[in-house]
Amino acid sequence: MALVAILFFLWRAALSRNRSIPDEPVHIAGNLYYVGATAITSFLITGPQGHILIDGGYPETAPLIQASIAKLGFNIKDVKVLLNTHAHFDHAGGLRELQRASGAQLWISDGDAGIVAAGGAWDRASFGALSFLGVGRFPAPHIDHRFKDGDTVRLGPLALTAHITAGHTPGCTTWSFPVHDGDRELLAVDVCSLSVLPVMMFGEKESYPGIRADFERSFITLRNLPADIFLAPHAEFFDLARKRREQAHATDPAQPFIDRDGYVKYVDYAEKRFRAEVAKQQGGR
Repeated sequence: MALVAILFFLWRAALSRNRSIPDEPVHIAGNLYYVGATAITSFLITGPQGHILIDGGYPETAPLIQASIAKLGFNIKDVKVLLNTHAHFDHAGGLRELQRASGAQLWISDGDAGIVAAGGAWDRASFGALSFLGVGRFPAPHIDHRFKDGDTVRLGPLALTAHITAGHTPGCTTWSFPVHDGDRELLAVDVCSLSVLPVMMFGEKESYPGIRADFERSFITLRNLPADIFLAPHAEFFDLARKRREQAHATDPAQPFIDRDGYVKYVDYAEKRFRAEVAKQQGGR
């Protein structure tokens, strides 16, 4: 166990360095902007009565997010709402610092609120026995509001709908919201991760009660969302690097990000991986 813990901490340190490298902010479409690091995402949705920010990256990512917001000409103090896709240190780690810098209200799902409020402590569903060694910990923010599946978070004309797509965490949240780009309205969908972690169990003993059923419901939920703009917590999930390159030469800058096919392929790929892991744990049955 000690060796596993050491290897995990070394992996986490390397991951933190590689995924907290400053990146240029990107105007995706309408009032939607990318303000994350090179691989861990954060999205800014701007509005006349204030802005909404989804995800805070690692603790060390928070200053990079603030710098990107400023580079776009916006003020961190105008961020009034902080949202999160899920309660892992690479997406919730920077929330406390961003909350301090902005004064924004933090909304967390019922399913993930306990983990976020404890700064990732005792997250056995994600990290197994390693959680008792402090693996997955992050600075705990103050949770101002909790929400349930189907709730809508509003700020002036901005409206983001929460879809609980649990499995990766008990309260994993996919956010959908309209983006007005010129004379068209596009539905942006920021998909919560569907990744199966190495410690997850789907047999008689589950990582948390109902995790397998949660994954099953999540695939159905996501397939029923008519996504136009495909977003996700990790840049590689929605091929951000390629889309940035294509945008540089596109007549319509938003077009590379309008990617229903990529969205469907991601869900299909994740479900295939999930079903393969379930079959493996059941001995090929």
